[in-house]
Amino acid sequence: MSSVNLRHSVRAVVLDEGDRILLCRFTIPRPTGTVVVWAAPGGGVERGETPLAALRRELHEEVGLVVDTDPPHVWHQQVVAPGHAAGYDGVVNDYFLVRTASFPPRGAMSDSELAAENIDGFRWWCLRDIADYCGSELFSPRDLATPLAALIAEGVPARPVPLGL
Repeated sequence: MSSVNLRHSVRAVVLDEGDRILLCRFTIPRPTGTVVVWAAPGGGVERGETPLAALRRELHEEVGLVVDTDPPHVWHQQVVAPGHAAGYDGVVNDYFLVRTASFPPRGAMSDSELAAENIDGFRWWCLRDIADYCGSELFSPRDLATPLAALIAEGVPARPVPLGL
């Protein structure tokens, strides 16, 4: 039996004082056409790095947010789908809740460095706009509104909530 090669990543559910979530706009070229996905900031855990260290690094690089605390682990996602992450059989995303005052996202990475990671924008989204969205762009997870609504209404879960694609 062959092992599955999954990319381990961390992501931050960054919520501001109005319960808006900060999402990155990923424009991903695919053979069938470009796909646009709105996803929480974050990225891969490097060899020898703890998940929280990776989260702090990614937030500083992508959006300019410095996190000094250990944010709670709120969601867990495993997607096994060849092609979902280049060079991997899928991904494992662990999501951590970070509460902060609203800020204009501007990380340490240059626009060209962000573009190399397929990031071409940022936006603060309110839950209603995500739930009511009817456009062609996607969210990750696809049903982001459901776990986000529960997180806002019920607070940090006792155990990380499993997410779908």
